[in-house]
Order: sequence, then C-alpha cells, then structure tokens
Amino acid sequence: MNDALPMAEGRALATGPGALSGLRVVDLTRVLGGPYCTMVLSDHGADVIKLEPPQGDEVRDWGPPFDDQGDASYFLGVNRNKKSVGLDLSQPAGREVLLRLLEGADVLIENFKPGSMEKWGLGYEEVLSKRFPRLIHCRVSGFGATGPLGGFPGYDAILQAMVGLMSINGTENSGPTRLGTPIVDIATGLFSTIAILMAVVEREKSGKGQYCDMTLHDCGMALLHPHAANFFLNGKRPVATGNPHPNLAPYAKFTTKTCEIFVGCGNDPTFRKFCKFLGLDDLGTDPRFATNGQRVINKAALTEILNKRFADEDGIELCQRMLAAGLPAGPVYGVDQAMAAPHTAHRNMITEKDGFVALGTPIKLSRTPGGTHAAPPRFAEHTNEVLAKYGFSEEEIARLAEAGVLVEKRRK
Repeated sequence: MNDALPMAEGRALATGPGALSGLRVVDLTRVLGGPYCTMVLSDHGADVIKLEPPQGDEVRDWGPPFDDQGDASYFLGVNRNKKSVGLDLSQPAGREVLLRLLEGADVLIENFKPGSMEKWGLGYEEVLSKRFPRLIHCRVSGFGATGPLGGFPGYDAILQAMVGLMSINGTENSGPTRLGTPIVDIATGLFSTIAILMAVVEREKSGKGQYCDMTLHDCGMALLHPHAANFFLNGKRPVATGNPHPNLAPYAKFTTKTCEIFVGCGNDPTFRKFCKFLGLDDLGTDPRFATNGQRVINKAALTEILNKRFADEDGIELCQRMLAAGLPAGPVYGVDQAMAAPHTAHRNMITEKDGFVALGTPIKLSRTPGGTHAAPPRFAEHTNEVLAKYGFSEEEIARLAEAGVLVEKRRK
C-alpha cells in the first residue's frame, strides 16, 4: 500500500493471543473515536466484530489515497484485526441479529446519535442491562444525551473549537488553529479504551457490567493542561504562543544551519547543564535566565541568543550529541522522515502484513505483546463466518441476506 517503504513481509505482528484474549467486543462505531478504541483492544487480542451499516463505515470513502479495492487510508489506518459484518439495524430482524451476537459478549460500543438505541428498543437501562447483566455498553457521542448541547452531533474540529483547543494552538498572528491531527477523536478513543478496561476490572468484583458515557466534549476538554490549570490559578484567558511553552523556557523550536530543532529544559539544573554544553556558561547565572520564571519573562532575549548560537550547527548531529549528554532535543522531522528513522523500526512502530502497512501499537507488554494479526476487513467480508460461529444456520443466513438484513455490498 506504500511502495516507498522497504518493508519485510510481516512486521510488528501479534506473536501470541494477547492480554485481552477472550474479550468479545461488538463494535457498532464508525469514523474515528470508536474505531480507534476497538483497534487498541483488537491489537491486544480482543475479538472485535465490526457491524457496519448498509452504507458501510463512511471513512472508507475519506480519500485519496485509496487502496486497490477502493478503501481509503483513513479507514485502513484504524480498523485492522476486526471482522466486518454488513447489517441493517433499521430492520427489526437486524436488531434481533445484534441481540444474538450480544449473548456472551463482554462489550458493546456504539456512536449513534443519543436516543437511537433507545428508539430501537436497545437502550442500556431498559433492555440491555436486564437481558445482559454483565455487558459493558460504551457510547461515544459528541456531547452526551442531556444538557444544553445534549444530542447534538459532534466532529473533531468542531470540538477543538468549542473546548478551547484551537484558541491555544497556532501563533499570535495565525489566530486559533486546528491541530493537524484529529486529537479529540483519538483522545476519545483512548479514554474509551481506559473506561472499558476499568469496567472489565470492576466486573471481576461485582459481576455486573455498566454504561460508559464517553463524549468528544469531555475528552477534548481533558486535553487542556496546562492552559486550564493556568486559567484556574490566574484568571487570565490563555493565548496561542506558537511553539514555545507557556510555562517553561527554553522549550521551543530553533533554527540551525541544516534544519529546525526543538529543545527543552525542564528545570534550572538542566538549563545550567545545557548552557555549559553549548559553551554559554555565563548564561546559566545571568539574572535574566537563572530561574525558569525569569526565563519565561525574558523568553525573547533568550531565544535570540540561542538562535545565534545554533546558526552554524548541523541540527541532526547536534541533537544526537545533546541527547547523548542527557539533554532533551530533537530535529523537526516530516512524517516521511519520522517513518524512516532507525528508532521507529527498532520500536516496531510500523506494522506490515500482506501488503498492509500502518503504525504499530505503542503498548509494549513483556509477557503478552500485542500487534497486527489481520489486515483491515473489506466491507462485510466476515458476515457468514461470524454468524455461523454464533449459531446461525446456513438457511437463516441466506434468508437474512435475501431480506436485505445482511448486506453484502455497500449501498451508496
């Protein structure tokens, strides 16, 4: 899928059943937040059944680029290891299929508009918790079901705007700027993973499942450190500062002869060591820079001095020497450079299987390592396999397909 990367066949693959082996997950989510969560679970052994609506997960169309069968990179990047079933839940028979799949399932995760499951007679309190008392039901939504914004739709960039993330991203001149990665969706996926695993652990004590109410709004707001903490203490509206840190200096981007680099000093002893390394010993005792508080106040003067010092350096070589000396620094790489970096390969952060290439799992467990065991599914690829495993006869499957409850090809 990416001929530019010289990959050996099979990289960062699962080598065992995984820490979550035996965990059964029914996944009704689409787009990013929910699918990111279920990818994390599936990387570590959870059996994830992805029930796609007749139109399929819409991010199959979010390209280019597309692969040779028409699936977009956006879909491929977060749906490995899952099994896809095409199912029309708007039909009563489709909902009966779902209920049969939930028998013995550990987790149901969905991101329908709040109220949809209840309208279909599948609400957690009224139906699911009584029929499946051990089921953990995770709902991902924009704002939740209640409150001034309850039930409203949510998209990553909209929430970046509304919770304040855009206001502290960018520069003084750029104005509020969307983060280049869909950070709210991804954070919601990660927080949802945490919530589900907490509920699984608690179930070991109580024997009961529970409802996880996860929203883009809450998860996006949870990312506002240290800006929210600063506001709570001083009452001042945080502003975008560009690359420099609002509470720390130096912690910013600088220009060298060959590339831009980012350096950071987390405390005063590190700053003095940093100055000595650069041959600027007097800087560490200069009253303007002797403490972090003074360095933040005099950030402009410090930046000018450091840019002048770095101007004739080879940035990549300098960062390597700084890191070896215990000083945090790194070159500002493009995505292509980061993918090709030797440490990326060493940490198994690129996975490959049967031509599928993606980022690997960052969760490294010693006894039960996770990884890729299957490429992302084609739409409805596993319908017959999954239903047969859950006790549906060939006749039932054929009847459901004929009625359009099971969907073999996406309906555009």
